[in-house]
Amino acid sequence: MNLPDFPGPLGGARQPGAVICSAKGCRAAAVWVLAWNNPKLHTPERRKTWLACEEHREHLSQFLGVRGFLKDVVPLADWEAPD
Repeated sequence: MNLPDFPGPLGGARQPGAVICSAKGCRAAAVWVLAWNNPKLHTPERRKTWLACEEHREHLSQFLGVRGFLKDVVPLADWEAPD
């Protein structure tokens, strides 16, 4: 699996090649992939991803969910990025 390097959802920077939680300031290993899209910006099939540790999975899911952005939550070990 090759996940791109990207900033976390609330400004927390990721280290290149690291698979850590996207929550701001969290340095824990990611175990979940939260697939989402913003229908005002992305085509329906487009999926953006945030990574989450156990502690932040629910918080990040709720953040995306209340906006109608959350599409799927998948264990990192099972994630296969769409083509």
